Amino acid sequence: MRYCGREFAAEEIRRIRQLIAQSPFCRRAALSRLVCEHLDWRKPDGGLKEMSCRVAMLRMHNDGLLTLPPPRNGNGNGRPRVRLTAATDPGQPCTAKVHQLGEIRLQLVCDRTQSRLWNEYIQRYHYLGYQPLPGAQLRYLAQAGGQTVALLGFGAAAWKTAPRDRWIGWSDHSACI
Repeated sequence: MRYCGREFAAEEIRRIRQLIAQSPFCRRAALSRLVCEHLDWRKPDGGLKEMSCRVAMLRMHNDGLLTLPPPRNGNGNGRPRVRLTAATDPGQPCTAKVHQLGEIRLQLVCDRTQSRLWNEYIQRYHYLGYQPLPGAQLRYLAQAGGQTVALLGFGAAAWKTAPRDRWIGWSDHSACI
């Protein structure tokens, strides 16, 4: 069976079930790390493909192949919850031209505090509000003079998009990297 771009043999799914049964108090994140380590499922940089594994296991759960523990942080309606704080309250409007701002630094969002701040800015100021970016992603805070002036977010391309795939000439049997 194929999930998140990886083919899972019946024996691997049986082993995932066994890992879940042997770890009754593990949460989904810890289970995904265990499964990645057991299957040696890694990104090109050598890190574990935890998020892909989590999504694959959730799809296996939804398909009835295994049973996951309940989610720890569900909010009841399935929508992400972002709390607004004073950190993103409107400040003085930035009316300077870009060349007047001085050095603009891009700060990679790489910890939970920065991630919450990025999500909060998007919730407060983006016309669509906050929605999680799909798949692998990079997010940045653009800062000038110590003030956040912009946010950038890059999400992975869709795994399959029929019109694009036909135009490029890809098929289900094409090699993927």
